[in-house]
Amino acid sequence: MYAPAVHDEITGYAEYVDQQLEAIRASAHGLTEEQARLTPTRSALSIGGIVKHTSYVIAPPDEKQGRVEEGGEISADAYAAFMDTFALRADETLAGTIEVFDRRRVAVVEWIRSVDPAEEITVPPAPWYGLMHSSQATMRYSFVHFVEELARHAGHADIIREQIDGAQTGELVLADTGRPATPFAQPWSAAEPATT
Repeated sequence: MYAPAVHDEITGYAEYVDQQLEAIRASAHGLTEEQARLTPTRSALSIGGIVKHTSYVIAPPDEKQGRVEEGGEISADAYAAFMDTFALRADETLAGTIEVFDRRRVAVVEWIRSVDPAEEITVPPAPWYGLMHSSQATMRYSFVHFVEELARHAGHADIIREQIDGAQTGELVLADTGRPATPFAQPWSAAEPATT
């Protein structure tokens, strides 16, 4: 949790983004490769896929393929590359995906801390929202939208992880970050096998 504090605006954005990324990363804590690929709900999403997709979302622009053009057009190659971000391929591992995620997480939070929230920007089209043309906004808009999107993915990860083994975010974050127990949560640990 981003604990209450008296911070400036940009620190608040950076901390809220990092909090959501922490929860997404923790959702994979203790999973096997097989479990990371499970899709236990009606959705096609898996924990590994959410971590991989979030890693793509926070990647610097030069690490992404293609872009959406004015009018909402996107090339077939760029679309295929984007759709590939939603699941771990056979040649990818959860550990490797988390390694890339961790590197990008540090970089994106550092970048947010360096930006003026009042800076004006051009936001590219987002045809998935029906926005077919670029729009003008400020970085402030972008950061709040970023927190919104990351929170949505963290929520997906919460539900999927609970379906896999019942683990919940609070206990996973404690375990993943090495924090001690609280009066409300113990760090998660794998269930002990039943003895007979």
